[in-house]
Amino acid sequence: MKKVKYIASLLLAVILIACNTGEARKNKEIQIDSDKNNIEMKKVSFISEGAKLIGNLYFPKDFDSSKKYPAIVVAGSWTTVKEQMAGLYAKRLAENGYITLAYDFRNFGESEGEPRFYESPAIKKVDVENATIFLANQPEVDENRVGAFGVCAGAMYTLMAAAEDNQIKAVVTTASWLHDAEAVKLFYGGEEGVNEKIQAAQKAKENYAKNGVVDYIPTISTEDPSAAMYGPYDYYLNKERGAVPNWSSDKFAVMSWEDWLTTDPMPTAKNMETPIMMIHSDGCVLPQYTKNYFENIKTADKKLVWLDTDLESPFDQFNFYDQDEQVNVAVKNATEWFDAKL
Repeated sequence: MKKVKYIASLLLAVILIACNTGEARKNKEIQIDSDKNNIEMKKVSFISEGAKLIGNLYFPKDFDSSKKYPAIVVAGSWTTVKEQMAGLYAKRLAENGYITLAYDFRNFGESEGEPRFYESPAIKKVDVENATIFLANQPEVDENRVGAFGVCAGAMYTLMAAAEDNQIKAVVTTASWLHDAEAVKLFYGGEEGVNEKIQAAQKAKENYAKNGVVDYIPTISTEDPSAAMYGPYDYYLNKERGAVPNWSSDKFAVMSWEDWLTTDPMPTAKNMETPIMMIHSDGCVLPQYTKNYFENIKTADKKLVWLDTDLESPFDQFNFYDQDEQVNVAVKNATEWFDAKL
């Protein structure tokens, strides 16, 4: 009965979450803001595979431009933009002494890229690499002290990049979304459901290639079961949380399904030589997959932080996006790790 209950809760995760080294380019300054904690934010742009990406660069309290700082690239979950969990963690890590970058991946938010709202882990992996190069080349950054932080699916993109990119000197993930071919069957209606989505994606790609038309479904809906996330999930529905203006709740490119469902980040663990910390809980999505990934990481310089929770998987996942209790723990542990490794 316990196993059935666990699988049933996993099936809800699709609703809940389903959460090439490029050349360095010059930074284009757009604006500078500051807040009550003296954290300056500068809007910047950089190039990834020919597309201009827009990001927010955060500076530590009492920033001194004559000094060199360690820096962190922050990646948020699938479909998200820099004003959501990536921006929150980037700001919090900046408060602890780091220059940080939260940015919109290609096809999303203020960044360029076509088709719009096309979710491709392979594309996002490359964007992480190019964001790292951009950040390392900032005059205020120590190029030998650049790390990466990933939340949910952002952890997947970050791990895929860090396994290949030696520019990333340390990694922290929190509430990581890591799947393989078997896991996606649990989330997306078994083998039949997965195949149906892949076939729909292939047809959508053909339609786009022939007619330039992008087929969309809602990103989240409480009424449309075909939505990428289906159900009354507060983070993405609440304007005080994740339903920010720059994020699209009504457009998920159908062609994304093939890329999403056929991506398997698990084998990258055996190539991972970068010092890595993984923060998770039994209440987050696919806890065993995070444990499996951690066990297979090549380097011995690794740490698994497992938080206690009374919530069953995956209901603790959203808490790591913006709730003080989980975010504070994640930031504290991440800061200690980056302080030691960068």
